[in-house]
Amino acid sequence: MPHLDARNQAVIVLVGLLVMLTLIEMWLSYRENRHYYEKRDTFTNIYLTALAFVLNLAVNGSTFFILSFCYQYRAFQISNMLAYWFVLVITQDFLYWVLHYTGHYCRMFWAMHVTHHSSEHFNFTTGFRSTVFEPLYRTFFYLPLAFMGFNPIDILYAYLVTQLYGNLVHTQYQIPLPKWYAFLFVTPSHHRVHHASNIPYLDKNMGMVLILWDRLFGTFYEENPAEPVKYGLTHQPEDTGPVNILFHEWKALLHDANNAPGWKNKLKYFVKPPGWSHDGSTQTAKVMQRNYAIERGYHQDAA
Repeated sequence: MPHLDARNQAVIVLVGLLVMLTLIEMWLSYRENRHYYEKRDTFTNIYLTALAFVLNLAVNGSTFFILSFCYQYRAFQISNMLAYWFVLVITQDFLYWVLHYTGHYCRMFWAMHVTHHSSEHFNFTTGFRSTVFEPLYRTFFYLPLAFMGFNPIDILYAYLVTQLYGNLVHTQYQIPLPKWYAFLFVTPSHHRVHHASNIPYLDKNMGMVLILWDRLFGTFYEENPAEPVKYGLTHQPEDTGPVNILFHEWKALLHDANNAPGWKNKLKYFVKPPGWSHDGSTQTAKVMQRNYAIERGYHQDAA
């Protein structure tokens, strides 16, 4: 139990640091008249955070039970503590990339993840604009960790710490970082691209801690000063009320599936990327990027 207390203390310190940095960013934004924060948007972020927190509490027991069940059938155990935590954090970060990629390339998961991208502002509180329903399926992406011999408590702790890092990159302030750091780790610049609705930036930079996964799998894109970031969605919902902000994409998905001919096309609306349509009336991000590149006479990687 003592080591659990130490973990709790570390989490409290990290959360406290994030809250303090958020308040400082708010104050600087107000003092410098940068308009990084907007009252209604910030309250929406807090509301979505509260919902995600409640849902996390509700499913934590089942999450721990599922991970513990799989842990019984672990394939091996790393005895060296340093190697144990290094492999855990690296593997967990990769599995998060897979989870995040799925959230962008499968419309059923995008319907849940879209809330995180629905803000037209970008600040530390945007990091708390949670994918509210993610706790219902996130655990299944992390099952390989339990089979690899990582303790369920350690898995949850590693996830929490990497999530806190992920919140720290939600800022518009220009933070000078060495090139080696930006090559390995996600930076605010990388994550500004991820939250952009500009066509070249769509579905890029999925990493939480390491940007290496994006470099390896073709989803990396550098922020371009000639292409200022426009935050939000390609089609913002007109109704940003507390219910619609959660369910607007589900409504659109069900509408499209209901009006599609044949069960195969109906199913494809759930599993294909956002923007896919049976009649080509709408386009996926990759198609839009390809057309964008052709129109401007250049080739865009991974488009």
